[in-house]
Amino acid sequence: MFKSEIRKQIKARKAQFSRAQLADFSQAITDRLLHHPRLKAAKTILLYYSLPDEVDTHELVNRLVTMGKQILLPVVIDGENLEVRHYRGLQDLCEGSFHILEPVGEPFTAYDQIDLVVVPGVGFDAAGNRLGRGKGYYDRLLRQMPDTYKLGVCFDFQKVETIPTDQYDIQMHEVL
Repeated sequence: MFKSEIRKQIKARKAQFSRAQLADFSQAITDRLLHHPRLKAAKTILLYYSLPDEVDTHELVNRLVTMGKQILLPVVIDGENLEVRHYRGLQDLCEGSFHILEPVGEPFTAYDQIDLVVVPGVGFDAAGNRLGRGKGYYDRLLRQMPDTYKLGVCFDFQKVETIPTDQYDIQMHEVL
């Protein structure tokens, strides 16, 4: 099956749930994340500030900041690349590309200091293969941190049997 077909299937699955149901699912996933040993041990975490159709991380990023974690969020800088910036609170956010709230400030470039990356996806398979939105932003960013633990997060209905891959796709160590 082609990646575009899988994206359509997952979009149709998602449409079967109300916003309230997705919020409940998100809460359960972020609760599991908070108890994950890798997240507990991590000092520096690259997360994402969720879009409406993703596992909601808004409360999670703020909670992790209050726990003393160094939180980093990606920022779209051009048609192909993301950079990473510190997140200290809502005052750091402004609307960026694709109407995504992104942190302002200086880029964080010490990728080897990132203990954990929590990665969204349109879909994942049991082998940790990830299906993104099709632009390759995360694959290019994650290639720069080959030794960092990569934890994919998604709703259960976003898990599929097989994600087609190519040499550019970066595999997750685990999918929650």
